Amino acid sequence: MANRISTYTMTSRDGDSQNGEPKRNLWTSMLESVASGKRLPEKNLLVMGGTPESQREFLESLSGSEPKRNFDRQKIPPIANNYALGYTYYDVLDADQDDTLARVSLYLLSQPSGEFASLVAPLLTPETIPNTALVILLDWSQPHLWLRQIWTWLQVFQEVLEHLSRDVQTEMEDVMNAWKERGRGSSSVNLDGTPSATVANGDSDGSLPLGPGEWTEPLGLPLCVVCQNSQKIDFLEKSKGWKEPDFDAVLQNLRTVLLRHGASLIYTSQSTTSQLPILIHSTLGITSLLKRQPLKHNVIDRDKIVVPPNWDSWGKIRVLGGSFDTEKVSQYWSEDIKLPLGAAPPSMAFPDPEDDDENGSNQLPQIESAIALYEEWCRDPNSGGLAVVESAMNDGSEIAIESEDTQEFLERQLKILDAYKSKAPEKATDSPLSSSTRKLEFNDEKTVNEHIGPVQFNMGGIQVDADDMLQRLKDRNAHIATDSPSAEPEAAVGNIAKDFDNEQLHDFFSGLMNRTAGDRS
Repeated sequence: MANRISTYTMTSRDGDSQNGEPKRNLWTSMLESVASGKRLPEKNLLVMGGTPESQREFLESLSGSEPKRNFDRQKIPPIANNYALGYTYYDVLDADQDDTLARVSLYLLSQPSGEFASLVAPLLTPETIPNTALVILLDWSQPHLWLRQIWTWLQVFQEVLEHLSRDVQTEMEDVMNAWKERGRGSSSVNLDGTPSATVANGDSDGSLPLGPGEWTEPLGLPLCVVCQNSQKIDFLEKSKGWKEPDFDAVLQNLRTVLLRHGASLIYTSQSTTSQLPILIHSTLGITSLLKRQPLKHNVIDRDKIVVPPNWDSWGKIRVLGGSFDTEKVSQYWSEDIKLPLGAAPPSMAFPDPEDDDENGSNQLPQIESAIALYEEWCRDPNSGGLAVVESAMNDGSEIAIESEDTQEFLERQLKILDAYKSKAPEKATDSPLSSSTRKLEFNDEKTVNEHIGPVQFNMGGIQVDADDMLQRLKDRNAHIATDSPSAEPEAAVGNIAKDFDNEQLHDFFSGLMNRTAGDRS
């Protein structure tokens, strides 16, 4: 293109000069003007936390918020975030989908290791700092670990700051000083960095002063915490026993902690749209040229929470009610983040019942830590626990009990049975049948007799019940035996009944069967 220069232009400029210098080529000037107009503003997002899958969902929520043209869909860049520091990017389109407002580069970390600090530090330069924001991803499947995860990622970011030069740190301080005034009351700067209407009207800057607990621990970059999969809130309520005060307490802890860093907070769901693109793009200073979309706070809908930066305060947090101590949690969090790099996060150790003192009390040690205080209150929902609050524990009963593993239980029972068998002596009996077998056979015989009914036969035209006749004979012999004083009653009855059964009955019934016709007459 540079070689295709108009003949007229060359002819008209041959030998011409201005102040002794040759005039600039007209086509070169036009091409440079077009190129500068097409140069996209570069914005950066440092995304920490989540899994590679949840990071992809975060990217889709940002880049897929507005429908794109068909040929643009084919140009969606791939995402590489399975190892170490991942990377991808997307273009932010204007409301008419024709103009590209900016290109956002995402640098992704899913493992909280300080070893990656040397990879992140080169990304932060005096030129990129004003166009960079920090994002921490959390998930509603692990609300009991949220404060610990935030603390862990802030530790990683502190490791990154150790690798930065003094010029970069000075630029970060300037950015934080400017951020403290963005969107605050009648500030001269909006949340997206554009001048507010007060400046356009010539009004003075009337921004509100900082409240207690606000911006006491600036990070050097604007921070946004994204709690993904808020649709799981219903599951926690229906299956894990969580109640409305529990969700409010989680929100109060998050807002109090993030207030110290001037951070924003948002809950997102896969099933519903959210203000995530508006929040992130306004944080990066990306503003639509055609349609301005204001960011609206929301602390009412528990699954659509939005807390913009420079909006929250202790008074607004206390409105949720309960016995939440905002000042104590804020102070404890300041102690947590002062821990040296590489230190283990504090935790609330549960006492051992065997370690009771002389008075029999078993008190928990007092730890000045917001993480320990939060985790002592909030149990793991996946292990059948629930938030320990008065509203959930008034009846004194537990919602669920942890069951022992089936294989471990059976293995323990097998050992008990083997030990019992090895100690039990084997009892030899003279009879081939044990007493239990005899008892079983007697019961079976009794059952059979009850089933077939009494044994009857015809004797001389008279129907005789054999069982009844046998019982009468036994009663008669027993009566005779009692008349003899020298004989034992029970022994006499047994012997007479035995002799009668075996001999007399046999002869009696044999005679009846062998009688001739003459005898019957």
